[in-house]
Amino acid sequence: MTTTESPTYKIYTPQHNSELDRNQVIDFLYHHLDAYGDKREDIAKCIVYALSLAEGKGGAVLVAKENENIVGALILNNTGMSGYIPENILVYVAVHSSQRGKGVGKKLVKLATETVSGSIALHVEPQNPARHLYEKMGFTNKYLEYRLQR
Repeated sequence: MTTTESPTYKIYTPQHNSELDRNQVIDFLYHHLDAYGDKREDIAKCIVYALSLAEGKGGAVLVAKENENIVGALILNNTGMSGYIPENILVYVAVHSSQRGKGVGKKLVKLATETVSGSIALHVEPQNPARHLYEKMGFTNKYLEYRLQR
């Protein structure tokens, strides 16, 4: 009989990330963001930014593991701004389909809010079921987003 453990959570920052397997996180996010995902190279750029020590950059990468397998991941980037633009942006968060509804995503977002100072923005599609989690956690929808793609 296989026993499962409760997920363990690790927070990687620009100062503390030597144990992070970046490729494993990129692969996980690429496969588990589903319709809301991006290309691997974009996810990789986001991790590099989050773990950068350069002024105006930085953030955090949070990973949930169960039995040594990633079951959830989150990337938060600092914006280098404040006031009119939130200090942080939650760029990616994904939970393995077998773990959805078990609190893994909520714990990742909670840890992210406790890890950084300042406000946090995020983009979520209207049909994304995670939207309800963010609302329960106090995130509000202040704006409609428009983009000029070039």
